[in-house]
Amino acid sequence: MYHCNCTTGSVKVGDPYGWMRDESRLEEDVLTHLINENSYTEKLTSHLDTLRTEIYNEMIAGIKETDYTVPSKRKDGYLYYTRTYEGKSYPTYCRAPYINNWKETIEKNWDGLANSPILPNEITYLDVNELIQGHTYCAVGSVKVSSINPNLVAYTVDFTGNEVTQIYVKNIETGQILDHNPNLDCYGLLTWGNDESTLFYMKLDEQKRPYQLYRRTIGSDKDEDEEDELLYQEDDELFWLHFSKSFDGKYLFVTSASKETTEVQYLDLYDDDDSNSNSNSNSKLQCVAKRRSKVIYKVTHRDGYWYIQSNVGSKPNLRLMVSPAVPDSEELWKDIVVDSTNAILFDEGEEESPSSSSSSPPVIENFIQLEFDEDAYDVGLGTNYECTADSVVVSYDSLITPLSHISIPLNNPTDLDARTILKTKEVPGYNKNEYGCERTTVKSRDGNTDIPISIVYRKDVMDKVIKNGETVPTHLYGYGSYSACMEASFRTTRRALLDRGMVYVIANVRGGGEMGRQWYEEPNGAKYLCKKNTFNDFVDVARWLTTDDDNNGGENRKKITTSSSLSCEGRSAGGLLIGASINQEPELFKAALLGVPFVDVVPTMIDASIPLTVVEWAEWGNPNEEKYHQYMMDYSPINNVQQGKTYPSCLLTGGLHDPRVQYWEPAKFAAEIRHQSNPTESGPCCIKIDMDAGHFSASDRYKYLRELAFDYAFLLDQLGLVVK
Repeated sequence: MYHCNCTTGSVKVGDPYGWMRDESRLEEDVLTHLINENSYTEKLTSHLDTLRTEIYNEMIAGIKETDYTVPSKRKDGYLYYTRTYEGKSYPTYCRAPYINNWKETIEKNWDGLANSPILPNEITYLDVNELIQGHTYCAVGSVKVSSINPNLVAYTVDFTGNEVTQIYVKNIETGQILDHNPNLDCYGLLTWGNDESTLFYMKLDEQKRPYQLYRRTIGSDKDEDEEDELLYQEDDELFWLHFSKSFDGKYLFVTSASKETTEVQYLDLYDDDDSNSNSNSNSKLQCVAKRRSKVIYKVTHRDGYWYIQSNVGSKPNLRLMVSPAVPDSEELWKDIVVDSTNAILFDEGEEESPSSSSSSPPVIENFIQLEFDEDAYDVGLGTNYECTADSVVVSYDSLITPLSHISIPLNNPTDLDARTILKTKEVPGYNKNEYGCERTTVKSRDGNTDIPISIVYRKDVMDKVIKNGETVPTHLYGYGSYSACMEASFRTTRRALLDRGMVYVIANVRGGGEMGRQWYEEPNGAKYLCKKNTFNDFVDVARWLTTDDDNNGGENRKKITTSSSLSCEGRSAGGLLIGASINQEPELFKAALLGVPFVDVVPTMIDASIPLTVVEWAEWGNPNEEKYHQYMMDYSPINNVQQGKTYPSCLLTGGLHDPRVQYWEPAKFAAEIRHQSNPTESGPCCIKIDMDAGHFSASDRYKYLRELAFDYAFLLDQLGLVVK
């Protein structure tokens, strides 16, 4: 057996499964091991072939395969949208000349067929089904049509799943590829300058961190030997680079961000611009506000003012502020909205025409909160390209309501009759009246914290619990890291479980952002040395689901399920949540799905050569420091499998080319569970590694659904819900 060691001071962590780690993805013994694991899983679940096909067919029947997204108007006079077609795995990017009554035109004239345009004079300017030819994976990153020359589109493509992309520039009219360097690997983000010959993009370091901002010139005037211009390099390994244009198109904002600190620099795209072209080469980066530890901020620009969202002033959540658009402006920042205890401000949008000055800052007299009827729902901004429009598009869905895009007039946003539903996602065969959802809270084990949970179910299934006191199979999902929110959104694929009698529960455990930054940050959230709150919250919710008398003080509340009918699921950092939770109480769960799980915490976080590790120190802590090492060891799933205990049935999935959670983590964790757990009483522990994908699973939408059907069939089988 191979043996590796990770060292922190005088402490060594033995790693008997270290031989599974192969950075090259080429070592024959490792690849053979993964292939054998896949074969074992396939053989163990071969009796589920019919069920998998049945679930897959149900999922396909529940989506409208030939469909389109909501068209959005840009200032170039086109409506932009994507389309999908029955039998085709990837979307196409389309546009059509703007018409005011586009919604009515589609409803009246489109026959619903794939070969029919949804709008007059529609063209396809990028077909991902063509890009995939010759490849097994294809994920498109940025797709940017030039605002100066709408016949040019630039886009990035990842052909392996390792999140390294290549840049293409295409003439939409002729289909000719004008620019592509196959040796130029970059991050998946790009944007145009203020002309039709300048692109901005970023390169990655050896740890897959975007750290260099480049300006690239394209077109016939470019010298063949001309190198792209390096504009900025972020040397601090804790920080990632990101960039975006201001809403008015005047500035390029370049953000250096760690998990808890940001700094934004800006490039004036119109600086020294007398001819309104080729001015980018003279512009220099300036700083909006210098980085300060644990101060985060985002910024955009309009009419000579910065609009800033920041936690400056020791506020846990973001405040909306404004200042003149000058360098080093922090001392000039002024609030234009009072901080809210549990609210997080956010924005989205695209560029309009640049403005440079205004006589006075904006005055915002009141804020209007949009109200909705359901208990658990997800609402956000849709695609709004024009920041001067008299309406705003919002998206709305809930656990039982399919996604709708709604146009809301800004002069009367509370008038329900004045709103226009632009499009509601069609879900064939779905009857909303058969389903219910609710939101409630569960007390943490210390009695001091209310943990929000969202529950969705078939009404006839929940009636068994409420009216008859029966228990029903239940699936518990969680994440709880990076301040990310697990939204109460609609998923038609979830019906594969609901329609087979299961209840689906989302636990908004600490470490997420559902209740504001304080739900994430120390001392009461769940990062660094209070990370265990995430796992404790999840286990507390599981106990609540399986216990008659809750600790909320509720009267005669009956348990929904039992340990023998409770499954759980999490992906990535959510896989860490599941691994730590089943270690804490292995007999509380019957089955577990761990997707690309981060389960080998200390060896991964101690090794700065592994992609993204250093950046992650600001989330978990650096185990090379004594104060973090033992704490992380205490919850790291692979180091805490309980010997001789009965473990739930587990399915662990991974991607061979995943740069975020390396494939060897689920492989090692599965081996440790098999080694330590009770071999006769524990459920099977299976691994499924996609040899052609990365962190985000299959790029092919049909393959993705087949993988999901595989997971759900495994789950249903282990819960005893499969008819023999």
